[in-house]
Amino acid sequence: MSLVLVCLAAVVSLLLMQGMDRQLRDIADTYAVRDTARELVNALNQAEASQRGYMLTRDAQFLDPYHAATTLVETNVQALLAMTGDDPAQAERVRSITGDIAGKMAEMARTVELVATARQDEAQSLTETGMGARLMGEVRNTLEEFIAEENQKLALRNEAIDRSRIWLVVTIIAALAAAVCLAYALMARTQKQVSAMAQRHRGLINQNEALEAEIVERTRAIEEARAHAERERQRVEALLQDTSHRIGNSLATVSSLLALQLMRTRSEEVRTALEAARLRVHAIASAHRRLRLGDDMETASADEFLSAVLEDIATTQADSGRVTIVGKIDRIEVSARDATTLGILVGEFVTNALKHAFPDGRQGKVVVSLFRAPSGVPTLTVEDNGVGLPEGHDESGLGSVIIRQLSGQFGGEPIYSSVAGQGLTVSVSMPALDKAPAPPSQSAME
Repeated sequence: MSLVLVCLAAVVSLLLMQGMDRQLRDIADTYAVRDTARELVNALNQAEASQRGYMLTRDAQFLDPYHAATTLVETNVQALLAMTGDDPAQAERVRSITGDIAGKMAEMARTVELVATARQDEAQSLTETGMGARLMGEVRNTLEEFIAEENQKLALRNEAIDRSRIWLVVTIIAALAAAVCLAYALMARTQKQVSAMAQRHRGLINQNEALEAEIVERTRAIEEARAHAERERQRVEALLQDTSHRIGNSLATVSSLLALQLMRTRSEEVRTALEAARLRVHAIASAHRRLRLGDDMETASADEFLSAVLEDIATTQADSGRVTIVGKIDRIEVSARDATTLGILVGEFVTNALKHAFPDGRQGKVVVSLFRAPSGVPTLTVEDNGVGLPEGHDESGLGSVIIRQLSGQFGGEPIYSSVAGQGLTVSVSMPALDKAPAPPSQSAME
């Protein structure tokens, strides 16, 4: 019985080792599939960031990383298809997004082509359709689900490895116990049996050390991939911040040129129009330069952003200090696109108040508030203690049109409340501020 038990333990040990080898190969394959999927996501993000950088700056240095990223996308897609050939569900999931990836790559290639041929407006219009963003979102969601399933498989296989190790230890213990019993019963064969068991034991230890070394190596590779992804995220963040800053500086230059032209113009009507244009351009420039994205690269804090914009507007008043600008902004997270539009809307409200509410050098105060109403809807109010709206106020002016267009993007409409000689309060309810941003209308862009 001892001899049978020893033989049985040896057979079970060999079977367990073979099973562990297969499980390790499966784990290695799962790591490869997951890493390839992540590389595909990174390549898509790199291609999109380079394409947007080229579209915004027309700098040819963005083309090299763009082309490299598109090549890497194609390579990773083919690699994923090959790796998931034995898993019909995952293979079907990969095939389901190849069309979306191809559509997104075609849209980016078309945008790059339009920018390269100096058709910036067409490229901007193509981007504003939102189709590329939707395709990118679907691809990201599918790949994240894909990676999540691979992580689940990895966890299950690690559990299977642990169970195999436990059973392997149990069989070793059983084999040792049987060897002791056999040695006690058969003294003549003790030396030979003990020697064989010792050799098997050393082999198992060596294999266990090899497995541990391989696991350490795999862990190191994962950490390196994670560090690489973090470096890429930081690089993209720096690129986006630099792009926004450059746009803001360019618009600030336009504002300065308008100010120079304003100083050389004698016509009061022209001066009024140039001053209004300068203030609007400066507000847009301030919105771009003051935009600081959060760690997720998609949102910004309204209190930090709008406070900086109001500070810029206050420092550029024609009569600095004559009108006090106060901001009461709650901490509300908004998307990057909504943040820029919100900054332009606030700038338009404040510049209109500075322009019309305090004539003849009158002093006063403008209070800008952004808060959540009791219903939870973000609400913007701009209040001044100026002369108020005149009777028969015409809302067909350019400033009123811009305010209505920008307010409409957030699902709201400006409500004016004025008492002659006691100031004006404008309130805009913005239910869409918490939702996904919609592309700006053509009228607002103009």
